[in-house]
Amino acid sequence: MQKEVVITGLGFVTSIGNSIDAVESSLREQKSGIERYAPFVDNNEPVSVMGTIKGFDLSSPEQEDWTYPERFWLSRSMLRGMSPHSLYSISAVEDALIDAGLDKKETSNPRTGLYGASGGSTSMMHYNLTRLKKLGVDRVNPKGIVSSVAGTLTFNLVSYFKIQGFSSGFVSACASSGHAIGFAWDAIYNGHQDRMIVVGAEDGDVDCILPFAGMRALSVNPDPTKASRPFDKDRDGFVGTGGATALILEERSIAEARGAKIYGRFLGWGQSSDGYNPVLPLPDGSGLARSMTSALEQANVQPSNVGYLNAHAPSTPFGDAAEIKGIKSIFEEGARPKVSSTKALTGHGLSLASAMEAAFTVLALDRGFLPGSANIENLDPMTDGVPILRQSEETSCDFAMSTSSGFGGANVSLVFGREA
Repeated sequence: MQKEVVITGLGFVTSIGNSIDAVESSLREQKSGIERYAPFVDNNEPVSVMGTIKGFDLSSPEQEDWTYPERFWLSRSMLRGMSPHSLYSISAVEDALIDAGLDKKETSNPRTGLYGASGGSTSMMHYNLTRLKKLGVDRVNPKGIVSSVAGTLTFNLVSYFKIQGFSSGFVSACASSGHAIGFAWDAIYNGHQDRMIVVGAEDGDVDCILPFAGMRALSVNPDPTKASRPFDKDRDGFVGTGGATALILEERSIAEARGAKIYGRFLGWGQSSDGYNPVLPLPDGSGLARSMTSALEQANVQPSNVGYLNAHAPSTPFGDAAEIKGIKSIFEEGARPKVSSTKALTGHGLSLASAMEAAFTVLALDRGFLPGSANIENLDPMTDGVPILRQSEETSCDFAMSTSSGFGGANVSLVFGREA
């Protein structure tokens, strides 16, 4: 018997806030988390800005030098196996579990699992390999590999939270945490798990973000208020960010039995591949459109009933254009959802992006507002016929969608419903 999936907890460590209230305030008021980033500026890099994380200083490659909120204190032994985004994730998951009202017995059992998504820690990998080559194996942190490779997030969180159910890590570039959320839905919907913790995360530091400058994918605009501007005709690339976002997914009857607050319904999801290029999206947006169609069919929601779409739209010339074409092909003119890209405020979180933006979408459904798309000065004419939200609105809707696309043409679309 197929189950209904609901969202009962959210946790954030993001450039626009590290709590639900702070994130909501930033989205409503369009307060940006992007600022001039000293490691770029001081080294005269061609890019200058980043969506920065506040309240944490994890810039040292030596974990014992990290500073972070005292309530998340960890032993030196545990820290030595962590990447920066692993620590961000522990913070986000802890807050999501508190928000959901879950205790250890409810999360450490065979019916509760955890899916994570990140690209691994480039900075920790670089540091540990450099020490290995210069100083030899006897001078390397024995947990160096655990803190570095793509599985570091899942290794650390499954151990820390004593997870006994399903666990896995997802690596599909900027669609990674979208896949994690979707497959978590599958696990609950098909009755395999009662509850899934899902987290997307990235370090968001120099080694994580600067390589994209080599691809000419990052904005070179030094103004934090203009660098990330999805749907603006003068956009010139994305702005990077890091952090973590966690969502708690549960089977409805189990959530209701314990009196949990329900943020919204997770109705279905879809995925597709462009089959086109390892980096660039399919120009006509048909790959992403297939994932949107699949998600709507699975959710049993008509396109005309979708009131809001949180677009992937990273502020790149090709990416935004392809997505708009996909939206136009799925939604009829005059019945299209209001569209925005919250990356204008946060920056692009890579593997984190899907989870962060899905959580924003669910929060907006619950609180009765629609986040605007900031920083637009000259709206690109290619958006004609699509209602781009340039300011946040105090408007509620019944159904919303969040989309993500990654390298290799990986596309994920998620459909959420407002809780009655």
